[in-house]
Amino acid sequence: MTELFRGQRDYDHKQVPKLGILLTNLGTPDEPTTKALRKYLAEFLWDPRVIEVSRPLWWLILNGIILRTRPKNSAALYRAIWTEEGSPLLLICREQEKKFITRLEEEVGNPIAVALGMRYGNPSIDSALESLRKQGAQKLLVLPLYPQYSASTSASSFDSVADTLKTWRWIPDFRMVMSYHDHPLYIKALANSVREYWEKNGKTEKLLMSFHGIPKRYLYNGDPYHCQCHKTGRLVAKELELSEKEYMVSFQSLFGKEEWLQPYTDKTMESWGKNGVKSVSVMCPGFSADCLETIEEIDQENRAIFLESGGKEFHYIPALNSRDDFIECLVQVSLSNMQGWFTTKDKWDAKKVEEEMAHCQKLVEKSQKHFSQLDMIV
Repeated sequence: MTELFRGQRDYDHKQVPKLGILLTNLGTPDEPTTKALRKYLAEFLWDPRVIEVSRPLWWLILNGIILRTRPKNSAALYRAIWTEEGSPLLLICREQEKKFITRLEEEVGNPIAVALGMRYGNPSIDSALESLRKQGAQKLLVLPLYPQYSASTSASSFDSVADTLKTWRWIPDFRMVMSYHDHPLYIKALANSVREYWEKNGKTEKLLMSFHGIPKRYLYNGDPYHCQCHKTGRLVAKELELSEKEYMVSFQSLFGKEEWLQPYTDKTMESWGKNGVKSVSVMCPGFSADCLETIEEIDQENRAIFLESGGKEFHYIPALNSRDDFIECLVQVSLSNMQGWFTTKDKWDAKKVEEEMAHCQKLVEKSQKHFSQLDMIV
């Protein structure tokens, strides 16, 4: 008989329950090939959270036009940034995961399990959650690595998590971080990255904070992303003591023909170059890890636009990646969202918990013996 829901057979009642944390990011293709990009883009662009268009119409556009041409072009761009170890995004996320669990274990006495899952591609959110389930996670915190909330990112991750949990027999206690766009430690980490870069390379005339764009109608339909991006930018500028003339917030990575959030990053680079701005620094606060959109689109394409338009110095300030101050931010965001779920090290009594689990196992064995006797009588 087919199992409708996933669960652990012959549950081990001696297993100590764990706190499970799912770190999730957008994703990356498995390799920089046309075939891999077609598979990745098909999953990404079919998500109704990403493209809010009538499904029949969008199916025709996606399969009839986009997936016939875009994968080849995207594969070439990915090959330009691919490393011997693989995708830059995945490698950075793995390093974030490693440092995150090490730092978190210093704070939390309870057994914890951390897994990385990508919204699109591998490792999938489903496989990451399955790993946490098998490790005995009975409380689950989802931490998307998107500082700013958008229906096309954070909400899409929620959809994927929910789709998986709908297949489980035992649903864990569940919480999800929706944004940390104005968290003091996040703002401090961004400002630190700018200060350190300027101390080494010199301060520029302008600082541009470029965020991934979304269609303008998403804002009008109630998405808070635009406002959260601007708040992040304002707080970082305040931390750096910049005047309004010294910085700007812009939006990149446009797709399709409709109007997206403005000002556009590439148009800003062109305008600044033509109007006498000689030096710029560009950072991407919405990207927690460097990827195609930062390495290729910003540091290569937009660098060329600015310099060809008359600019003299272009500096890309790397994403927060696995900086210690950013990892500390992620840990503190997690701790604040797990309040009531854990005890501190000085209160955690592993021996007591093991005794409780052993007691549960004895009760189960006693019940099993009772049921066996009933079977014999019947």
